[in-house]
Amino acid sequence: MTTTSTPPTSGATQPAPTPEKASALATAHSQLANAVEILGYDPGLHEMLATPRREVNVSVPLRRDSGDIVLFRGYRVQHNVSRGPGKGGLRYHPSVDIDEVRALAMWMTWKCAVVDLPYGGAKGGVSIDPREYSQAELERVTRRYTSEIMPVIGPERDIMAPDMGTNEQTMAWVMDTYSVNRGYTIPGVVTGKPIPVGGSLGRTTATSQGVVHTTRAALAEAGLELSDASVAVQGFGKVGSHAAAILAGHGARVVAVSDQYGGIHDEGGLDVAALFRHVAETGTVVGFEDAEPIDNHALLALPVDVLIPAAVEGVLDDVTAHTVKARWVVEGANGPTTAAGDRILAKNGVTVVPDILANAGGVVVSYFEWVQANQAYWWTEQEIGEKLEHRMHVAYQGVSSLARREELSLRDAALVIGIQRTAEAHQIRGLYP
Repeated sequence: MTTTSTPPTSGATQPAPTPEKASALATAHSQLANAVEILGYDPGLHEMLATPRREVNVSVPLRRDSGDIVLFRGYRVQHNVSRGPGKGGLRYHPSVDIDEVRALAMWMTWKCAVVDLPYGGAKGGVSIDPREYSQAELERVTRRYTSEIMPVIGPERDIMAPDMGTNEQTMAWVMDTYSVNRGYTIPGVVTGKPIPVGGSLGRTTATSQGVVHTTRAALAEAGLELSDASVAVQGFGKVGSHAAAILAGHGARVVAVSDQYGGIHDEGGLDVAALFRHVAETGTVVGFEDAEPIDNHALLALPVDVLIPAAVEGVLDDVTAHTVKARWVVEGANGPTTAAGDRILAKNGVTVVPDILANAGGVVVSYFEWVQANQAYWWTEQEIGEKLEHRMHVAYQGVSSLARREELSLRDAALVIGIQRTAEAHQIRGLYP
């Protein structure tokens, strides 16, 4: 295992050059630079905010069921811990690399601060395609990765949660590996666990619920109800599928959804409950008999009220953003809009509810799970739902009020709040030694 604290450099950290296809890290640095300019911070503070506090880079060998040995790269980045222990997901995806994890950890710092949680931002990942490996192989990868990064995680240091390619079973393996090595059960080392081993009610749909709460708040400012809205959802995974179901339950017309294999469209509104049954049987939305096929690019360009990108980073860029006809973009995924895409959407009058606010419901209920684990006292699902709605409402109103007062976009307002709270904690604590 190699553990490094990123060395300091002289002068202000400059945003990485934005290539034709902007990376997640370039987008994150560009967003930070904009907020730092608004806040008027000096180059030294900018550099501190841009630089991860700690990075871990590990090798993750796997003995396959066949007996063959393969090797993966694993990462854990703790971006900032001035407000509390690190908090962030564990991602399994073949494209995972250190720069992606750095960007995701940075966004987690701002996200936790925007919804006023006592956490810093962290993120982890392994460069593996989980679809190509058995359950037993994924368990061995998870346990080895956990054992390699064990010195830097813990309920008071860095708490993991599910992300793309991982789930509650993954978190149970992490918790068990950590607990066995410590000699007693420590449920607070992860969130998003199964209920029988200390998980929280409401955690599975929390991110989606947060997306719906912020969508409702954004529409309400224009005098609309969810039942008035047409919606397209790119990404029918853990976030997008539940968001579509909850929105449909509130009377919204979900006209299109997609996954990695393709998409479907019905202008009259999809039967989301029937679509769930179809996906359970086939593994994809493709082929749903009550809809027409549509590709992901066409879905982004549909003339809907609300577009929810809930798949991967960078889908709304300097090309696709020009085609967006939605009035609101509510970001269910992390980093779905590049810096260039943001500028285009703003120019075209599209309101973007940013990821660090819109999809913060997951980390809010993760916080509730962590609190419950530390107290060994469990709340009802109704209590959790009410606390989540209140937290998301307060956060949205704070961001929206600042945006109106200072004539900022919702993204810039959210970033200013998150970055200012993080910087304030750092300045109050001071530098050691």
